[in-house]
Amino acid sequence: MIDWDIVAELMAAVGPAEMAEVVTLFLDDTDAAVRALAPDRDLEAQLHYLKGSATTMGFRDFLDLCSTAEIAASHGRVVDIDALRACYARSRAAFVEGLPARLPDLPAAAVR
Repeated sequence: MIDWDIVAELMAAVGPAEMAEVVTLFLDDTDAAVRALAPDRDLEAQLHYLKGSATTMGFRDFLDLCSTAEIAASHGRVVDIDALRACYARSRAAFVEGLPARLPDLPAAAVR
C-alpha cells in the first residue's frame, strides 16, 4: 500500500525537521483535495494533482487508482469517487500508523 523506500529516500534528502513539515503539508493538502473531488470540476486535473501527490509520498495503491481514474476521466467515463476516497483513507491510515516505526527520527507532531 505504501512504498516505504520512497518515504525513506525523501526523509534522507530533507531531514527530520523538513520531513515533518512535508508530511503535514502533504496530509493537509491531500485531505482537502480528496474531499473536493467532484466530476463537475475538471476531474482529470484533480486526479492528475492527486496522482503527483501520491507519487511523492509513496501511496502506491492510491497512485494506481488515480492513474486509472485519470485515464477514465480523460475519455469521459464515469469515475468512482467514493472508491478513490476509500482508497486514500486506507492509505492515509497505513501511512500514519507506519511512520513512527519506519521513521523514528520524525518529530511526533508530524504524525497525526
